[in-house]
Amino acid sequence: MLRIGYVRLQDTRSAEDTAALKSLGCHVVRAEEPTDPTSDGSSVLLSILDFISEGDELVVTRLSHLATSARELLDMIDRLEARGASLLVTEAEVSSIGESGRALRAALEAVASLEPAWSARRRKTAPAEDIRALQAAGVGPVEIARRLGVSRMTVWRKLKETTA
Repeated sequence: MLRIGYVRLQDTRSAEDTAALKSLGCHVVRAEEPTDPTSDGSSVLLSILDFISEGDELVVTRLSHLATSARELLDMIDRLEARGASLLVTEAEVSSIGESGRALRAALEAVASLEPAWSARRRKTAPAEDIRALQAAGVGPVEIARRLGVSRMTVWRKLKETTA
C-alpha cells in the first residue's frame, strides 16, 4: 500500500501540512499552487488520480485541498474508489472507507444537493466573429447584444479583445 500525500499551497500552513503528511508515513508528498477556478483542475492532483492504484491511499490534511465544492469532492472520492484507492483526511479524522466513509459520503451528498447547479447559471456567449461582423455592418454594441441575446458587457469585451 502506497500513501500519497497532497498539499495545495494556498496559505501559511502549507509547510506544516507537508511536514504533517511526511510524519504520517506518506511515501510521496506532492504540492502545487492553486489553479485558476475556471481551469479544468490541478495538474498534480489529476496526475495522482491517474497514477494511484488499488490499495493506495491519498492523504490530505484538509478537504479544501481537493476541491471547492461538495460535488467535486464526491467526484474525487468516486475516482479514487474506481481505482481501488481510498482517501484519508487527517484534520477531520475521516476516511473514505468504512463507517466514516459512509458518513462522509452522506454529508457531501446532502451539501451537494443544496449547491447551485453552476452549469445552469452559465451565461450565454457569442462568437467574436458574429460580433465583429455586426459591428462591420454598422450595428452598434447595444443592438448587437440584443440581436445575439448576450449582455452588452460581453459585446464590449469581445470588441476589446479584437482591438488589443
